[in-house]
Amino acid sequence: VQLQASGGGLVQPGGSLRLSCAASGSSLDYQLIAWFRQAPGKEREGVSCISRGTGTTYFTDSVRGRFTISRDGAKNTVYLQMNRLKPEDTAVYFCAARAVRVPGRTCLNSMHYVNWGQGTLVTVSS
Repeated sequence: VQLQASGGGLVQPGGSLRLSCAASGSSLDYQLIAWFRQAPGKEREGVSCISRGTGTTYFTDSVRGRFTISRDGAKNTVYLQMNRLKPEDTAVYFCAARAVRVPGRTCLNSMHYVNWGQGTLVTVSS
């Protein structure tokens, strides 16, 4: 599966952005899609993940209640809606896919993914 992330940009604190991750290839190639982010000098962090079949979602604690993740099966696209953005959300955001689901919140562990899209930069600044 090939992944194409888009939607990053510059936004003021408190603003919103919607990231898109478009997936190409067979639906059998990916049952789990996740968003990760990496800020300068920091390790890559799992942000959110969604099961393609069940729609089950997980979020890291720092974004729960502000971010939502959704999927559009017809478009083979997963969205990350980011609201009430904070300067600490500034990072390069990546989407990743996995053919087989993993248990619960372990979907936020980057070690489970081999298919990655290119990153899209999100900058939250006044």
